[in-house]
Amino acid sequence: MNLRFTYLTALLFTFFITSSYSQVGIGTTTPDASSILDMSSTTQGVLTPRMTTAERVAIASPAKGLLVFDADLDVFYYFDGTTWQPIGGGDKRNNYKLVKSVADLSDELTAGGGSTYLLDTNTLYEINGTIVLNYSIDLNNAYLIGLDTNEDILVFPGGTLFSGSNGGSIRNLTLSAPGGTVFNIDDVSGSQNFVLQSSVVANSNSVGTLKGFYLAFLNIVQYAGNTDGIAYESINDLLLNNQGWLDTNSGTYETFAGTFSLIEKVSGFSQVSAGNIGVDLSSNPTVGEGVLLSTAFSGVGNYVNGYTVGSYTNYYFTKEWFVNSPGLELETDFVASGNFYNTNSLTTGFTQTISDGTAVEIEGTGTFTTDGLFRFASSGGGNRLTYDGLATRNFKVTGSLSIRVLNAAGDFYAIMLAKNGVVITQSNAVAYIDSNTQIQNIALNCNVKLAQGDYVEVFVQRLTGSGTDTLAVFSENLSIN
Repeated sequence: MNLRFTYLTALLFTFFITSSYSQVGIGTTTPDASSILDMSSTTQGVLTPRMTTAERVAIASPAKGLLVFDADLDVFYYFDGTTWQPIGGGDKRNNYKLVKSVADLSDELTAGGGSTYLLDTNTLYEINGTIVLNYSIDLNNAYLIGLDTNEDILVFPGGTLFSGSNGGSIRNLTLSAPGGTVFNIDDVSGSQNFVLQSSVVANSNSVGTLKGFYLAFLNIVQYAGNTDGIAYESINDLLLNNQGWLDTNSGTYETFAGTFSLIEKVSGFSQVSAGNIGVDLSSNPTVGEGVLLSTAFSGVGNYVNGYTVGSYTNYYFTKEWFVNSPGLELETDFVASGNFYNTNSLTTGFTQTISDGTAVEIEGTGTFTTDGLFRFASSGGGNRLTYDGLATRNFKVTGSLSIRVLNAAGDFYAIMLAKNGVVITQSNAVAYIDSNTQIQNIALNCNVKLAQGDYVEVFVQRLTGSGTDTLAVFSENLSIN
């Protein structure tokens, strides 16, 4: 009788609870009115069914919304009525780390011995917000990216932001080292790559030094408010594209030193304010091929501090460079030019003995000087122009002479150009000698193809007559361009 009473009482109690409450609380006596089940705990969690992938996909007729934890993949899955879908972690990429504070780099600081943030090789680090560092970063061939250059910022006050001997890639970030240096990286192996792209370098004591890389590629970088610029040293291939130097920078913006196979600086601008230098080449770097193209130089500062050896008078660069940028003198093989002329008195000139019909250089007792040599050199007493450029090309050669020939009345003479000591036939200009007092003006005009090391001279040849004649030259001028 008592047992039957107890059973009925429990049944009635259960019915009362079920019908009186639409929510169930675990760990709380006041479940939320919007929930069927409200669980509250500060020491425990909810444990869903855990199973292998094979067990999950073997569930017969799973209900829409069914939730399990896949222990093989370490991911929660839910059934959407058609297929199993991962939740959250299923879309996470490998070798990735989100950095929202310097504390997120604690593992890297440990790897760097407590004095450097040694990044994990081939790992992508996404910088979110402003990260104020306490130590330098060793890129270690990792990737650093941001999504918003204005908001994603790396700052190291008073220190060197990036150091070590490893390359890596940096994109979409603002880099700043107030009172310090942004880069001090020396790839001693000469085999690594460095990439800086779509970034801002600002408000630093020095942009710093990049040295030794096999390839360094800097693309779409803005520099602002830096006390001094960047030095590139002995990089095999250095590619600089769209570098923007604002006039808020000071010091020397870009310095090149050491040995390079290629320097290619294209587009961008340099606003060089008073007392500052845009490009410094004064250490005379060795460059296999140099290109400075379409970079706009402006301002009242010194655009280029040029080579001290190997360049040409009133020019900055050596023959290995192709320079075509607004604000700078055009320096390419295609504008190579030169001129020589004799400096003897116009009324007396100089003389030369002609004893046979062989074509010989006009030199005699004359003295010569050169003017406007660009990628040409003078030799042979100053009246030989030697091409110094690298590109084989056609040149236009023009010349003029005023001459008189003694003891040659009735004879014919030819004045012509010679390339490498060989007469250029199409350049012949013929003169008939009428008397000892006759002065004739000779014009020369010819196109000639020159390769590096080829040279041009002015020759004379007696075409008729014999004996010994005296050629008097009152003026001689030759130009090539």
